[in-house]
Amino acid sequence: MRAVMLIGVLSLALAPGARSADLSTAETKRIQEAATVLNEIHAAPDKDIPQDVWNKAACVIVVPSLKKAAFVFGGEYGKGLMSCRHAGAWSAPVFMLVGKGSWGLQIGAQSIDLVLLVMNESGMQKLLKNKVSLGAEASVAGGPVGRDARAATDAQMKAEILAYSRTQGLFAGINLSGGVLKTDDENNADLYGPKTTAESVVGGGAVAPPPATEPFMHALARTM
Repeated sequence: MRAVMLIGVLSLALAPGARSADLSTAETKRIQEAATVLNEIHAAPDKDIPQDVWNKAACVIVVPSLKKAAFVFGGEYGKGLMSCRHAGAWSAPVFMLVGKGSWGLQIGAQSIDLVLLVMNESGMQKLLKNKVSLGAEASVAGGPVGRDARAATDAQMKAEILAYSRTQGLFAGINLSGGVLKTDDENNADLYGPKTTAESVVGGGAVAPPPATEPFMHALARTM
């Protein structure tokens, strides 16, 4: 009987959902903070991402509490989460890194929250190929804010990525040209195991979201 119980415990430990136990405190906190950013933004419709724009997004990336200092010293990155939509449902999320650009030093506040909407399949595929330079390899524009997406300019509606920032409660579009986005392979290995690729997680919806990501998944399912 003890042998049977031991086998059962080991089976659970090796299940995909159990990878959450390998997450660090910082990784768990990042998931919760990303969820909080989305929940707080959605709570104010007049200052939110327009529903029409949100509905068209292929992927969303949330980078909470991006420190200005991260763009001063070379090689440092802000960290966030990305989920992509398939048949109307959001995929399990993967960890992402955003690298410095010339825009980083122009931000007056010490900390900002970033929300990036990837608007088409082409943009998503570029993000999953190691790293992508914003403005060079993937077109990026500051996104429209408010209830009505018709206020968006042609440049915004043609961009592969729409970018938003929140600083001291103010939510607005931001130009991120010069930045770099790439998958955070080390942290994704903690969440899903070393043999699971970011593309397999967000590319087809076959991987179930681990329990630790529940707050973020709930925040993605916005209603207005």
